[in-house]
Formats: sequence, C-alpha cells, structure tokens
Amino acid sequence: MVDITYSPVRELVVHEVVKVEMDDLLRERITPAGNMPLYWCDGVLFSFSSLPMTKKIVDDYIRGTIHWMEVHYSKMKEYAPVAELNDEHYNSVLKIRVIDTSKSDLHRDFAKWLNKSLK
Repeated sequence: MVDITYSPVRELVVHEVVKVEMDDLLRERITPAGNMPLYWCDGVLFSFSSLPMTKKIVDDYIRGTIHWMEVHYSKMKEYAPVAELNDEHYNSVLKIRVIDTSKSDLHRDFAKWLNKSLK
C-alpha cells in the first residue's frame, strides 16, 4: 500500500494587497479567452496572482510556504455564484463566476487576516 502524507500550507506570503471597486475587480477578470472566476470567502471577493514557479518558489512550496504576488479584493457580504457587471464598453451585462472557497483553511485564514488588517 502507498503511504500518503498530508502536508498543509504552513505560511502564505502576500506581497501586495489592493482594495479595488467591485466593478473594477469584475472587469479585470474579463479576458479575450473568456471570463476568469473570482473567489469568495467570509465576506471577501478576491483574485490573486502567483509568482512564476522558479526553483526557489517550488522549494518554498514543498516546505509549506506559498506566495501570492498580488491580491485584488472587494467586500461582498453575501456569497452569490455569479457576479454581474453592467459594462458600457461591451454594451451588455457580463457575468463572472464566483467560487465559494469558505471551506478552504487557507482562504478562511487569509480572509480573517485581511479583515483584521483593515481595522
């Protein structure tokens, strides 16, 4: 039988956090290839970008440290599976999928840290 080891993330390093207006957060997820989803956890709607997987970043990851290069967020009290953007440029209502990640320990801890840091 194969041994299975669970090794959760021990540390999240966030290099930049930017609060943006909800419409701007939605707008930035629209790409020519389609709309990228956003994450929601405990009243925070957000996206993040990771650092390129260099040897150093992979070594950190294996040791339990992950890096988010930049987080953009907006407050969203209640979860909704779809966020709508009434965009004049496209002359239509654009829909962006929202993923509820409130069961993720990492995302819950991040939302708690962010909410505490905002006060």
